[in-house]
Amino acid sequence: QVQLVESGGGLVQAGGSLRLSCAASRSISSFNAMGWYRQAPGKQRELVATMTSYGSTNYANSVKGRFTITRDNGKNMVYLQMNSLKPEDTGVYYCSYRNFATSTDYWGQGTQVTVSS
Repeated sequence: QVQLVESGGGLVQAGGSLRLSCAASRSISSFNAMGWYRQAPGKQRELVATMTSYGSTNYANSVKGRFTITRDNGKNMVYLQMNSLKPEDTGVYYCSYRNFATSTDYWGQGTQVTVSS
């Protein structure tokens, strides 16, 4: 079992920045993806950004050019740098980990990001 713990959420004004961090509780497989999803009130959870263990990234169109996902595989960490934040970026941000070998998904408990206009 892998536990994911997010940190770094908060309240920020539009145009501001936040950096989210996620730590996995133990060493993870060498073939995997880690990333971030978000869920706004009354909406479905959606992809924000993911990054595979071999460096391939995928971003939602709405965050391209503003958000950057990075990983530290040695520390089992994934980060999301969010710049030029907009009110529509508000939501609960969830860290995710997918083990490709077992097709198993893990989720963190979520961290709230609120962007005021």
